Amino acid sequence: MPRYRMVLEYDGGPFAGFQAQAGQPTVQGALEAAILAFSGEAVRIQAAGRTDAGVHALGQVVHVDLAREASPRTVQRALNAHLSPAPVAVREAALADPAFHARFDALSRRYLYRILNREAPPALERGRVWPFRGPLDVAAMAKAASRLLGQHDFTTFRDAHCQARSPVKTLDRAEVTREGEEVRLIFEARSFLHRQVRSMTGSLVEVGRGRWSVTDFVSALEACDRTACGPVAPAQGLYLASVDYPAAAAPPNLAK
Repeated sequence: MPRYRMVLEYDGGPFAGFQAQAGQPTVQGALEAAILAFSGEAVRIQAAGRTDAGVHALGQVVHVDLAREASPRTVQRALNAHLSPAPVAVREAALADPAFHARFDALSRRYLYRILNREAPPALERGRVWPFRGPLDVAAMAKAASRLLGQHDFTTFRDAHCQARSPVKTLDRAEVTREGEEVRLIFEARSFLHRQVRSMTGSLVEVGRGRWSVTDFVSALEACDRTACGPVAPAQGLYLASVDYPAAAAPPNLAK
């Protein structure tokens, strides 16, 4: 039974999240319906991560086993045809090792948060950025973000309903930069707590707008107390940007 690894891009706006939910539109539900239409097989896909309602993806990774083998390009094209007009696309497809697992083999996950920092609201990017009026001190935000690097108890930035066994995580990358009118935050770790990125982003914005100092931000982190978290950033600016795997798990012959 061939195993396929696929990279997905999607707009999370119309969906109640990635994970299948009865009676709700989800990314997983849309993809599994497309697989059924293509292959006649009712399957359950496995993903690198479960994005929340309204969260987007540039590089979500999934795998699925199908009884009938077809070329990865055939699978990619067929699924994209059946996914239309849903805002989900299979960017890449490849045959994978039968032991490959999209979630458990992942070495790191990279998230991008986009803030449109200008007076005018977005027209073309509506629903895909956090529109924020007023000045943001990106240098102060970047300094505060650097204090997140390494291993910490991230209870402050953990959703109250998070089901992770431990609040301790190791953050490998935390950057804040400005590109014209857009402030971009990038976070990378092997795994994240529920709503951790949006929680960290919202608190960093408190630094950027001058309501918190860098010391205040560090104190909130060290408090290990959810009530110390600033406002949680909205889902619409968040993207699962990419997922990294060991070289041995790299898929050959992408979409061929």
